[in-house]
Amino acid sequence: MKKLWNGRFKDYAADWIEEFGASISFDQELVMEDLQGSIVHVEMLKECGIISEEDAELITGGLKSLKAKAEKNELLYDVSSEDIHLNLEKMLIEKIGPVGGKVHTGRSRNDQVATDMHLYLKKQVKEIINEIGDFQEVLMGKASGHIETIAPGYTHLQRAQPISFAHHLMAYFWMLQRDKERYQDSLKRIDLSPLGAGALAGTTFPIDRQMTAEKLGFSDLYENSLDAVSDRDFIVEFLSNSSILIMHLSRFAEEVILWASQEFQFIELHDSYATGSSIMPQKKNPDMAELIRGKTGRVYGHLIGMLTILKGLPLAYNKDMQEDKEGMFDTVKTIRTSLKVFTGMIETMSVNEQRLSAAVRKDFSNATELADYLAAKGIPFREAHEIVGKLVLKCIGEGKYLSDVKLEEFKESCPLIEESIYNILTPEQAVMRRNSYGGTGFEQIKLQLKQAEKALKKECVPQ
Repeated sequence: MKKLWNGRFKDYAADWIEEFGASISFDQELVMEDLQGSIVHVEMLKECGIISEEDAELITGGLKSLKAKAEKNELLYDVSSEDIHLNLEKMLIEKIGPVGGKVHTGRSRNDQVATDMHLYLKKQVKEIINEIGDFQEVLMGKASGHIETIAPGYTHLQRAQPISFAHHLMAYFWMLQRDKERYQDSLKRIDLSPLGAGALAGTTFPIDRQMTAEKLGFSDLYENSLDAVSDRDFIVEFLSNSSILIMHLSRFAEEVILWASQEFQFIELHDSYATGSSIMPQKKNPDMAELIRGKTGRVYGHLIGMLTILKGLPLAYNKDMQEDKEGMFDTVKTIRTSLKVFTGMIETMSVNEQRLSAAVRKDFSNATELADYLAAKGIPFREAHEIVGKLVLKCIGEGKYLSDVKLEEFKESCPLIEESIYNILTPEQAVMRRNSYGGTGFEQIKLQLKQAEKALKKECVPQ
């Protein structure tokens, strides 16, 4: 089949080579962006007197007709036309005749594809920002209902200090807030128009790049045509931001998996976010959380792949850059689906308050309370730490906890200990008294929720 770039060539590649070089199997994802960019480009060509009004109207009409078909998923793509750009141009020429070839006046596939990806990623990042916000709202709602639910806090996966379960959930709220801000900041670099940069050097036609940028909704232009067609930093940044986000989701997924286990029993997942076993009838597996944890490697892989593609490329465009799209598309799908699944999973999970309460009463997570108590009475903290450490060791040997120790035994360890210690050692007091800013104290969590509400109300996505 004759190529749109046929003039220089006498022979054609074999079908299998042609298929290897083609990108239409995946870059058809950009069909709406490609048509949008072409329509605006033609409008600019007309306004600048580069093509006639009659030709512009004919071409625009053809492009809008293709767009209507694309919206209904009725376009048929051909691998022999290589990519989304040549497929659409070929369809346009078949529809309106040779005048359709004027659509490519003053541009190259290099600036065309870059424009498509900027448009695509700008839209997708805004959607991701909104979906992170939806997840944050669910976390706030769940946290609001569990301010006074006491849970074990861990370091090294060992019981450390009792905390509010709401405090634990809100830690992820603020991680997500930083993720959202990273995506938001990246829009400044996504929201640049490469259109009009040509293959690498601009064009001799009197085009108006500012006009096409404004019509496409871009806030600014690339200042250098070489940079415009060779830049994929905005994709690297998207993949980097997505890697940090999915790392946060993976950490949360790991905790959900632990909490839902028989050993912890802190939560129960809704049936719609779990699966059973084909052989063990009793099983309820946290498969959705496990899948999100597993997909982390997939997103990381796309980031490393993109960095590797770019690391040795001379300016400007090289065919290697065709490999920039599949990882981007897959990451968008993975991130958006993972956010949606996690949001529903947390919204529908039930919290076992009794199990959490029992967990913090049968451990030594209140040992720091006793050390702080002694320090408040003037004993240097390091000495207080040693006194309590020896007392814990004694309790372990006798099979009891600090709350079981009699007052006279406490006084043997330190005469300054008084009856009030028993109230201080309760999990509720241990949590309530940690009222430093950002701490797990109930009043601090209420303040934190107010701060979180303010953060969500801030304008996140530029219109």
